[in-house]
Amino acid sequence: MRNNQGIGMTSMRTRQRLVARLEMQGIENIEVLNLIRDIPRHLFIEEALSHRAYEDISLPIGNGQTISQPYIVAKMTELLITNGKLNNVLEIGTGSGYQTAILSSLYNQVYTTERIAQLQLKAKFILDDLDLNNIEYHLVDGGLGLASHAPYDGIISTCAPSVIPDALLSELSPEGGRLVIPVGDTEQILTVVDRFEDEYKYQQIEPVIFVPLLSGIKV
Repeated sequence: MRNNQGIGMTSMRTRQRLVARLEMQGIENIEVLNLIRDIPRHLFIEEALSHRAYEDISLPIGNGQTISQPYIVAKMTELLITNGKLNNVLEIGTGSGYQTAILSSLYNQVYTTERIAQLQLKAKFILDDLDLNNIEYHLVDGGLGLASHAPYDGIISTCAPSVIPDALLSELSPEGGRLVIPVGDTEQILTVVDRFEDEYKYQQIEPVIFVPLLSGIKV
C-alpha cells in the first residue's frame, strides 16, 4: 500500500498531531495509531474539505452519509482486534472506504457491504488505487449479513441499527468472534459482542452518533 500518497498535500506533522490527540483520548494500540497516521484520509473526502481531513471530526461524503471521525475509527478498530484472530472481517457500510482501508491492513480478507452503489464505486476506485486487493465488495443490505463467507472473526458496522440484527450475531465465529456496532435510535451506544459457541457476551462502551442502518439498495 502506498501509505504516503499525497504527503505533499498534508504534512506528516499534521498527521502526527492527530495521532497524539488520539493517544490523549485513550487509543493505545500502536498498529492502529500507525495506520491512522499513514493511511491518506484526505483521499476519501471531497476535495473542498480535504484541508480538514486530519482534524478529529466526521465529514460529509454525499448521499446523506459521513466519514467517521478518526477517534471513532481508531476506537472501533482497537476494540475489534483485541481478541487477536485476524483472518477475516465483515464490514457493514463501506461508505467512504476509509475504515475499509484500515481493516485491509489488519485482516487477511475483508468483506465489505454497501447499499449505495455510488459510494461503493467511489470507495472501490480509491482502494484499488492504493493497491489494497484483499477486499471483496458486496452491494447488499448489511443488516442481512453476508452468509456466503461466514463465520467471521470480526464484524464491524459503521451504521446503527435499532437492535443488533440476528444475522450478524449468527455469522460471528463461535470461537471468539467479535462484533463492534453502534446500537440505538436517537441515543446510540457503541457495543461489543463476543461469541463463544452459543453464548454471547455484551459490553456497552460509550455513547456515539452514527447514521442509521437502512435497508434497500440505492443505485
